[in-house]
Amino acid sequence: MQVSDTEWSATEKQLAQVVFKRAYEREINALMEEVRARASAIAELDDMWRLHDFLSARRHDIDGKYDYRYSVLIFVFARLVKEGWLALDELNELDKDKLTKVVALARM
Repeated sequence: MQVSDTEWSATEKQLAQVVFKRAYEREINALMEEVRARASAIAELDDMWRLHDFLSARRHDIDGKYDYRYSVLIFVFARLVKEGWLALDELNELDKDKLTKVVALARM
């Protein structure tokens, strides 16, 4: 079975929604802290444009990363684990096959 053909139970869908939102909130909160620090260090116009460029790049990255289609959710979770926004134990309620795929992809 391919990852994109994976079926999600109602319980797994609930878990997925919770951990997806949790990871997103963690990353957004970290980003806001970083933006506050960078904004407080603005001393000249170029600093402001660098902050703008940083935010544009981060928005592009985050918008592309947080894709809640079930066909790609295994890949999303693997990336979030790899980047530290999710811990593997938060995904323990997924069936063994899905969790094994997340672990394998996160190691790549």
